Amino acid sequence: MWRVAAVRALRGGGAGVSRAASGAAEAQLRRRLENELEDIRGAGTWKSERVIASRQGPHLRLAGGGAGIINFCANNYLGLSSHPEVIRAAVEALEKFGAGLSSVRFICGTQSIHKDLEEKIAHFHQREDAILYASCFDANTGIFEALLTPEDAVLSDELNHASIIDGIRLCKANKYRYKHMDMQDLEAKLKEAQKHRLRLVATDGAFSMDGDIAPLREICQLAQRYDALVFIDECHATGFLGPSGRGTDELLGVMDKVTIINSTLGKALGGAAGGYTTGPKPLIDLLRQRSRPYLFSNSLPPAVVGCASKALDLLMESNAIALSMAAKTQRFRSKMAAAGFTISGKDHPICPVMLGDARLASVMAEDMLNRGIYVIGFSYPVVPKGKARIRVQISAVHSDEDIDRCVEAFTEVGRKHGAL
Repeated sequence: MWRVAAVRALRGGGAGVSRAASGAAEAQLRRRLENELEDIRGAGTWKSERVIASRQGPHLRLAGGGAGIINFCANNYLGLSSHPEVIRAAVEALEKFGAGLSSVRFICGTQSIHKDLEEKIAHFHQREDAILYASCFDANTGIFEALLTPEDAVLSDELNHASIIDGIRLCKANKYRYKHMDMQDLEAKLKEAQKHRLRLVATDGAFSMDGDIAPLREICQLAQRYDALVFIDECHATGFLGPSGRGTDELLGVMDKVTIINSTLGKALGGAAGGYTTGPKPLIDLLRQRSRPYLFSNSLPPAVVGCASKALDLLMESNAIALSMAAKTQRFRSKMAAAGFTISGKDHPICPVMLGDARLASVMAEDMLNRGIYVIGFSYPVVPKGKARIRVQISAVHSDEDIDRCVEAFTEVGRKHGAL
């Protein structure tokens, strides 16, 4: 008996020592994290999340009583996230197909609506096939590793979205980074990469932080000259750029020269969630076999699929919404420039108001909210140091009065803080 008691005592003492050691390690971790968080606050780059107590749309109600807020910071480019037909399609899909599949696609997670949406996406982009993901972030992290080997090379614009950067990090291809939209540098990198089996140029179609559009004509010409393929991320282009909203490749007349398109269902196309890859059928077949985010993630919920499918239907029926958004974008850009602000990019509904100083961007955004205008300041590490800005995003459902009120508030706040 004494032996059993001794063993129990030793075990209990050991557990006590282990818990104490664990507690010390956790305390050390807490101190380090709190110091990091304090540094973020001190730099003026703290990112607060405001809670919305209403549907997404041009006018919002914030939790805590903020009502009548005009929303200028959503990716709801076409205003479809609260469109009655889109919502009705989601409800119908939920009732018919359930809340979700509780599984990944290749086991028991594919329904007819998933296949129908993939076919619709491929038709919309005039490609052979398409594959759905939980997000475009997943699509971007899933494609490069599955497609490229150590024999290949990928050439990436230095300001590509974080998901493209992360996806490229996961693959074993040789990596080249060219200066932002610099075609001389891209050509130099393509020459250097000629020793590799396959060369893939990867770029955002429209860059989300600056509102500028990739020079796809020149990129495709270089790709053809140096026997390379072109990949574009169209998250901030699908649905509203180009004569029928098919994106930057349609806008610039190179639909037949871009091999692979990744994009999202979570912005212009309903605003819920989801992403996709569309391109050659053998590539899509390979992704179904090897793309890890696809193989190991649940299939998209039916309600999300229903939303996106209806959004595509509305878009393919008429481009009137996209044309309306283009006119409103021009109204905002021209009025802000006349007021004395510097707006980055050109002709894109992403309208970055360039301020430079992170703290200024944060304080001005807060003052704008006090005047009923919801905008967000962006600073390092989301954008480079010294490039802080307030990013304004125009939607087709903003009224001219909404836009004019936003410009007036910017002018008042800009003068108050010495930005004008």
